Amino acid sequence: MDQQARTGTPTREEAMRALHRDYAVQLTRFVQRLTSEGTVAQDVVAETLLRAWEHPDVLQRTEPALRGWLFTVARNLVIDDWRSARHRREIGTDQLPEHPGPDQTDRILDAWLVEDALLTLTPEHREVIRLAYFDGKDTRSIGAALGVPDGTVKSRLHYGLRALRLALEERGVSSR
Repeated sequence: MDQQARTGTPTREEAMRALHRDYAVQLTRFVQRLTSEGTVAQDVVAETLLRAWEHPDVLQRTEPALRGWLFTVARNLVIDDWRSARHRREIGTDQLPEHPGPDQTDRILDAWLVEDALLTLTPEHREVIRLAYFDGKDTRSIGAALGVPDGTVKSRLHYGLRALRLALEERGVSSR
């Protein structure tokens, strides 16, 4: 008699099959946006699922916590890959810049995470957030541009930012 028949709970193998079925496509899309490389995305997803296998306690988490854990692991693996030696070019010492710039990897990955999270919002919420935070417009000018009252803009900003915060938390980004 197998474990599932005895206890009614799925075996680790069944849990991993379900994990792959439920998250592999989402993780692959997420990683492809970060890397633009299909083979790297497949490797990162496989490694992410392997790490879940190595940590059976992860499989017991609630859906949002599990999803956040998986996306955080995938993001960290992409960062590790990006910083690895295979992404660094060797240049001669006579070609070194006088003032090397800061590492932009985290900033770029954060921008991709925010962009991905913004896509989960309604078009109305996404538009007011874009106009307010990316275009620097105030609520009055946003209302005039969209043909809605100032109060509607404020409401959309409030609820849109709340939804954005939740979407980011689901992707493993904590709010301080």
